[in-house]
Amino acid sequence: MSETLDRLLAESRDRLKAAGIETAALDARHLISGLLDLSLADLMARGGEAVDDTVAARIRAAIDRRTAREPVYRILGEREFYGLILKLSKDTLEPRPDTETLVDCMIPHMRRIVARKEACRIIDLGTGTGAICLALLDQVLEASGLGTDISEDALATARDNAERNGLAGRFQTLRSDWFEGVEGRFDVIVSNPPYIQSRVVDELEPEVKFYDPAAALDGGDDGLDAYRAIALHADRHLEADGVIGLEIGFDQKQAVTALFAAQGLRLHDSAKDLGGNDRVLLLKRDGECGSDR
Repeated sequence: MSETLDRLLAESRDRLKAAGIETAALDARHLISGLLDLSLADLMARGGEAVDDTVAARIRAAIDRRTAREPVYRILGEREFYGLILKLSKDTLEPRPDTETLVDCMIPHMRRIVARKEACRIIDLGTGTGAICLALLDQVLEASGLGTDISEDALATARDNAERNGLAGRFQTLRSDWFEGVEGRFDVIVSNPPYIQSRVVDELEPEVKFYDPAAALDGGDDGLDAYRAIALHADRHLEADGVIGLEIGFDQKQAVTALFAAQGLRLHDSAKDLGGNDRVLLLKRDGECGSDR
């Protein structure tokens, strides 16, 4: 009996379910549609089509990897973020939908800056795949961006993602430990830094603990090391009327706000993620905030 997409989908779902994957049906659909470059709708519509042995073997090999708890998008090698398709690599965090909240929050501020200056210069600290900066460049055509990271692998991946999304002309990279090698001032400073407490990293789900780079997860004993480093030098790299946008852990709003307030940078606004948790802080210099929250 020849294999069909429907049979392979059912087999894949059952194998993932038996392995204890809670999202077995969804993961099977995303993996197979991604491997075959089909939309989810096309996958369902073409379920009765025969699949040759080579394709069936590719699908089963991918399911083997998922049963070992490798994440779906690591297996596929790329993930969609804010409408962009981004390549992943070993030294990059997999961009997640909650981080799109930061992009949503920054766009109006960037457009305000562009309306006044006809340009907007961004720095994305710890850029990884380039997700945040590239999404902002894609939405605000007058903007240019600099992505920094300590990993050459991550920087190469970010440059590749800029190229594949038509943004290479407005995106540069720099190897730097936060602001260490950075010169000049920027209208927008953004970052999704590591913010998980060191002792908690080993308790994370295998998909995160074993496949996301430790440097992008471990924020030190209290999870705040990166925020301290950024807060210490942010003011001298921020243009007048500039804005800082940070992703934070669900319980870090007060602590991170206090770190930046000690450097003369006040909370201007904040936002919650898709699950209703505190996720984004927007900060400005004292005297430049419309309201403190």
